[in-house]
Amino acid sequence: QVQLVESGGGLVQPGGSLRLSCAASGSIFSINVRAWYRQAPGKQRELVADITSGGRTDYADSVKGRFTISRDSANNTLTLQMNSLKPEDTAVYYCYAQSRGYGYWGQGTQVTVSS
Repeated sequence: QVQLVESGGGLVQPGGSLRLSCAASGSIFSINVRAWYRQAPGKQRELVADITSGGRTDYADSVKGRFTISRDSANNTLTLQMNSLKPEDTAVYYCYAQSRGYGYWGQGTQVTVSS
């Protein structure tokens, strides 16, 4: 099993930056995909960015060029650097990990972009 704990959310003005972190524990060496999802009020959860164990990354079109996903070499911590934030980025952000065919979710962290 894998346990995920997010941190780093908060309130930021448009154009500002935030850095989200997701600490993994448990069977971390079996993780093959890690990702960030988000869910805005009244909307479905959507993929923001993902990274494979080989380091390949992929981003939603809405965040390309503004967000960067990364992980440490031990695969313990997943990070999402968010720059040039917009009000439409407001959502609860969830950390996700896939291990041995199972998906695991963190509890979510709120990101609010507002002046």
